Amino acid sequence: MKSFNMYIPTRVLFGAGQLSNLKSQTLPGKKALLVISNGKSTRANGYLDRTEEQLKLAGVTTVLFDRIEANPLKSTVMAGAALARENQCDFVVALGGGSCIDASKAIAVMATNDGDYWDYIHGGTGKGKPLANKPLPIVVITTTAGTGSEADPWSVVTNEKTREKIGFGDDTTFPYLSIVDPELMTSVPPKFTAYQGFDALFHSVEGYVSRGVNPVSDLFAITAIENVSRHLAKAVANGQDIEAREKVALGNTLSGFVESIGSCTSQHSLEHAMSAFHQGLPHGAGLIMISKAYFTHFIKAHVCDDRFIRMAKAMGMENASEPMDFIAMLDKLQQDCGVADLKMSDYGIMPDEFEALAINAKETMGGLFLCDRSELSIADCVAIYRSSYK
Repeated sequence: MKSFNMYIPTRVLFGAGQLSNLKSQTLPGKKALLVISNGKSTRANGYLDRTEEQLKLAGVTTVLFDRIEANPLKSTVMAGAALARENQCDFVVALGGGSCIDASKAIAVMATNDGDYWDYIHGGTGKGKPLANKPLPIVVITTTAGTGSEADPWSVVTNEKTREKIGFGDDTTFPYLSIVDPELMTSVPPKFTAYQGFDALFHSVEGYVSRGVNPVSDLFAITAIENVSRHLAKAVANGQDIEAREKVALGNTLSGFVESIGSCTSQHSLEHAMSAFHQGLPHGAGLIMISKAYFTHFIKAHVCDDRFIRMAKAMGMENASEPMDFIAMLDKLQQDCGVADLKMSDYGIMPDEFEALAINAKETMGGLFLCDRSELSIADCVAIYRSSYK
């Protein structure tokens, strides 16, 4: 593709110390629903206090919603939206990682629209209704480098009743403002640094080998791949390495741009099915588990040999000459980050589920399968799961 359609209306403040500049920004309202996870880290590390102080200095009052889980649930989104309505909040502030940001986008949608969140979901049992009202504006302060959600419109939420994990977004769900401050990421534990970093990496890897590539998405993707792959192991080994954190954070934000003007592929659909069935599976961990078998399938199909070689070079193999060099570099990075031996069985995933997972992936997020350069059948999906199983 030589043409592209680029619309990324989010102002991004990037760099160490940028949280301290929140108070001087023009914010989209005066009363915010401040959304954080149901864990302890946001409070324990002082990020909540600092954010509340910055918002206070900007003349903004806040209502706290602290219930977001990993792989956020529809019921939690609906509860957050109800709280925003009850308190007449006029914007949402997401303080946390990808799950928190994604949930905040969905909360912003349901704070201004009637019915159930699944009324507006395309795919699966969603009703696909158009939004009647524009969502509340969203301000993002990301504390991880994983989903790129600070730079794209997408939100992924799980319907716990139907076991469907589906993405949603449009031009109205881009963040109004995003603060990407690597200093807030130094407290992320090593294994989660790795899980999140691989999620960021795969957004751009998928974007680079999808059908939807274009000149601008390619620029963002290959730069993101280089930054994440060459610095993630350093960030895992030493969380206080601010240069490594900054490089991975940059790659993550660039991957968000890739998702905004390009597309992921079915690897994400396959993983969303896994974590929809098994809520405790971190998204990035699931992607790592299936990644080598997934990309090997497409390498064997010779869909874009040159692109796999180019990615291997970006990851540090300057003399890469064949597509499987990418798999060699991917395996090395997983070894260096200590995540090469992740097991599906440790999260309760069993081989007798593989066909159901494959069907779920196609029924809930089938659109991403259309972005693959060759068609994946149900049997192909099952084979990828089976090859990845430990």
